[in-house]
Amino acid sequence: MGESFQILALDGGGYKGMFAAALLERLEADLGISVVEHFDLITGTSTGAIIALGLGAGLTPTQITSFYVEHGEKIFPARHRGRARRAFTSKFSPAPLRCALEQVLGTRTLGESKVPLVIPSYDLTNDDVYVFRTPHSPRFRRDRHELMVDVALASSAAPTYLPAHELRGLRLIDGGVWANNPTMVGVVEAVSSFGRALAEVSVFSLGTTTDTSYRRPRLDRGGLLAWGREAFDIVMRGQNLAARNTAALMLGSENLLRVDPSVPAKVLRLDGVDPEQLRGRAEHVSRHVCSDFEQRFTQHRPPPYTPQPIQGETDV
Repeated sequence: MGESFQILALDGGGYKGMFAAALLERLEADLGISVVEHFDLITGTSTGAIIALGLGAGLTPTQITSFYVEHGEKIFPARHRGRARRAFTSKFSPAPLRCALEQVLGTRTLGESKVPLVIPSYDLTNDDVYVFRTPHSPRFRRDRHELMVDVALASSAAPTYLPAHELRGLRLIDGGVWANNPTMVGVVEAVSSFGRALAEVSVFSLGTTTDTSYRRPRLDRGGLLAWGREAFDIVMRGQNLAARNTAALMLGSENLLRVDPSVPAKVLRLDGVDPEQLRGRAEHVSRHVCSDFEQRFTQHRPPPYTPQPIQGETDV
């Protein structure tokens, strides 16, 4: 068996992504470490993609948490949180999100990431999954040139919330439609691109909190009206559970640490949270996770990451 290969997997969840950033911030403070230095690969979907790209750009979890605090209300303005607007067009304009991302990511490209990244999206033009990858393999030619801002917008364009992101003739939307919990995306990448055995792979899978919901009996025989409000939440939860359970079966539960605390329904929303409440929840959860995280993940430090040249090219 070779040296361990550690993956940080970051769920989608809109504004609730601040929970994941704040928990990473608290772990760094408690353990006196830089979290990113202990992972061979980071994968993130939607808001998790924003966190992953921020870490790849060299931002600290503290800076990423501040990003949510400073820009969250501008990206998801309260005046647009009603359902009526969402029935006919995307609920929010992408302009505030783009502006905020440009402030923190600038003109950095995916190829400039300090750590290998895998970012899921979905291609409406070709009706197919789409995955952005850093040049951690010489096979990956094109994505290295994409702006991190474009990758973030492509992965976080949640249907009905934000419009599709147009990039090189493609219409790209939120990777959460197929990999809201990207744990298995990371595992597949470890095996297929890094040549690692499953027995070598460990994952810290970080959610953005999950509502505890009561599924009403009307769903049993319900039509569009009954399922309209419930379908999205159930699909997302089913995805998350499938990814978690599959990873646990393939890797062994001892090689998967999943953190996704349950919260009362409707307390936290994809487009609306109380930042201080979310910080407090991250503070509480981190107390229970800290020692487990330290024992499982802080002993490993991957070798320095060097982007691979394109096949047939030589480094200059």
